[in-house]
Amino acid sequence: MDVIFPPTSRYALTPTATFVRADGAPVTYLKRRFVPAPESFALLQWHRVLQNERLDNIAAHYLGDPEQFWRLCDANRALRPEELTETIGRELRITLPEGIPGVPHA
Repeated sequence: MDVIFPPTSRYALTPTATFVRADGAPVTYLKRRFVPAPESFALLQWHRVLQNERLDNIAAHYLGDPEQFWRLCDANRALRPEELTETIGRELRITLPEGIPGVPHA
């Protein structure tokens, strides 16, 4: 059985592996996803967190999809999504997806 994730999923490019149980039944699982270093993402702009802001709303505003909040987590080295909006005034990196270069000195 193949595990299929939509192209916008954080797991879309994560490889799978199969483990065969003692009874012969295959179990497909995701291999570990390594989060790229934030410095590898091309910076578009900064966002300063306001009171009562939610990460899904920030993602919808800048990325056009609230379910892309995980890209903000990756770009800001966050293990817990809520940590990005806990501190009012925190600056968040808004970046291009991994592997898409920005325009130098834009």
